[in-house]
Amino acid sequence: MICKARKNLSEVQNILVDAGYTGENFATQIKMTIGATVEVIKRSELHTFVVLPKRWVVERSFAWLEKCRRLWKNCERKLNTSLQICFYCFASQKIMNRL
Repeated sequence: MICKARKNLSEVQNILVDAGYTGENFATQIKMTIGATVEVIKRSELHTFVVLPKRWVVERSFAWLEKCRRLWKNCERKLNTSLQICFYCFASQKIMNRL
């Protein structure tokens, strides 16, 4: 899948993953395919609340997308239309946060 999307991922430098993607095979394949480094963010073994570094950015972004009702169901015929709606939702959420 990454080989097919190689031209769209040319600017990616670092990929943040959770502990499910630990392993040298995954990291070396990413490095060879798109030239990005893989950074694994692991949870602490203790069951206490700890904010994981940089993971909150991804979770915040998905929370923003969930606020956009049009993205709840994928009814678009073209992938580009869905992508533009995602961009619109991100932009509108950033504007609303600044007001």
